[in-house]
Amino acid sequence: MKEQWWQEEVVYQIYPKSFYDSNQDGIGDLRGITEKLDYLENLGITMLWICPIYQSPMDDNGYDISDYRAVAKEFGTMEDLDELIGEARKRGIKIMLDLVINHTSDEHEWFQKALADSNSPYHDFYIFREGDREPNNWRSVFGGSVWEKVPGRKEYYFHAFGKKQPDLNWENPKLRERLYEMVNWWLEKGIAGFRIDAITFVKKDLSWKDRHPDGADGLAKCTKAARNQPGIGTFLHELKEHTFDRHECVTVAEAPGVPYDELEEFIGEQGYFSMIFDFRYADLDIASGSEWFKRIDWNIRDLNEKIMASQMALQKYGWCANFIENHDQPRAATKYLREDETDQDAVKTLGAMYFFLRGMPFIYQGQELGMRNFKRESIAAFNDLSSIDQYYRSLEEGYSEEEALEFVNLRSRDNARTPFPWKKEQFGGFSSVKPWLGMSEEYPAVNAEEQVGREGSVYEFYRSMISFRQKGPYHHCLIYGNIKPIASNENVIAYQRYTQEETIYCWFNFSREESVENMPQQEAETIWSSYGEAEIRGAKLVLKPYQSLLLRGRTGGNDNGEE
Repeated sequence: MKEQWWQEEVVYQIYPKSFYDSNQDGIGDLRGITEKLDYLENLGITMLWICPIYQSPMDDNGYDISDYRAVAKEFGTMEDLDELIGEARKRGIKIMLDLVINHTSDEHEWFQKALADSNSPYHDFYIFREGDREPNNWRSVFGGSVWEKVPGRKEYYFHAFGKKQPDLNWENPKLRERLYEMVNWWLEKGIAGFRIDAITFVKKDLSWKDRHPDGADGLAKCTKAARNQPGIGTFLHELKEHTFDRHECVTVAEAPGVPYDELEEFIGEQGYFSMIFDFRYADLDIASGSEWFKRIDWNIRDLNEKIMASQMALQKYGWCANFIENHDQPRAATKYLREDETDQDAVKTLGAMYFFLRGMPFIYQGQELGMRNFKRESIAAFNDLSSIDQYYRSLEEGYSEEEALEFVNLRSRDNARTPFPWKKEQFGGFSSVKPWLGMSEEYPAVNAEEQVGREGSVYEFYRSMISFRQKGPYHHCLIYGNIKPIASNENVIAYQRYTQEETIYCWFNFSREESVENMPQQEAETIWSSYGEAEIRGAKLVLKPYQSLLLRGRTGGNDNGEE
């Protein structure tokens, strides 16, 4: 594919409510991010993705927007955001914002006008249906019916997510025009682009027919009828044409469920977006992102196959957005490493394995410290809407309270949303007062102050790894080179990055035991290692326990002759 400026970026995702509290009210804010820019610059990242900072009642922590052109008061002011953009720019750091245009808050002016007058033009900005009962049996992503009754009227409004997040009616061209105006307004403000939330939900099955029930509640997942529906391409093409194409910006779509054979439409040369997140390997431990109680057993071979299938499919058409953590996922160390979550060599190998894949690496706040999941003793300790829903759905499906709580502890979005541990003192140096959400238990030992500048720490490992990809002698191959899997033992993930001029073999041992691997070619030299030199015995490579290793081959190009 044609080289683009954004292919060289390393993105750091910030959950502003939990990053740093500058005014000591227990809630992170924009000035808090600005105050920590030196920490981020030192790490080596080049772009920030900041979760929603718009005005919101915070029912879903900012993903329920009541004013697209205002900053939430708990985060600061528009002047604070302008200062952040400017100070980040001085450090060579770009800013990407979240774009939430599938739904708004029910407190948005548009929705309030729609409720006040069913003849208002704003009524058609949302999806309403008349009747004495819910129009169909679709279940919202956060549980319960997608339909909520309008008080005082025989009418229901549609919400694919929370009850306070009514979906916008993308069938209405006037609504789309208003959204496009807002998107352009933000891009003209100087941001680098957007991560686009839940964008594959904007087209619905307009027959509104019941679907076959798939749960004890008698409802059916709305994703069957309100995600990736035929005709969505018309909307997405128009969105791009009226906004993104008018600016040299980057767009990263949250687009779960897109079939691999449709990727060209999304990320090809004329695709709707620069790249998308692929959630197939992120959700390998559960049946679906909305059914945490359907646990799936997996091993490293399964993870390897899912990652490589994703990489090869995305490479065929465009660019990848690579991640192991985000604000909707549990901590990667706990999820992927399980009983070895505290082993720093294991944490480093997990980080390196995904970081050197083909595509743009995303680092979620605290990942660079090796943060882990918490363990809450009661559902009352959770803030996350989906966690609360999954707990009660698990009970409804016949699981015990103990089992339901275990499912939620393993998968809760709150795992990643705990306040950032800057120091080992009370509240982790995040704030001087009790934070909005309880801290994770390990912060006295796992915190930034303990790791920055300490040789061998997870933070310094990430810092070194970023520098090697961005500024090292092999940066062109590691950024722009193609990828293909290398056959390996069951606890090893291995792949080849290559250009016509260069070949780099990447090996990652996810085991406490040594692993003897077949070398694709002899006389390869070590160019990067998590620890120790490569041990090569003729045509065999001996990987130490939890060792990450990059070897440079003698020749460039693909070993099988393909380019």
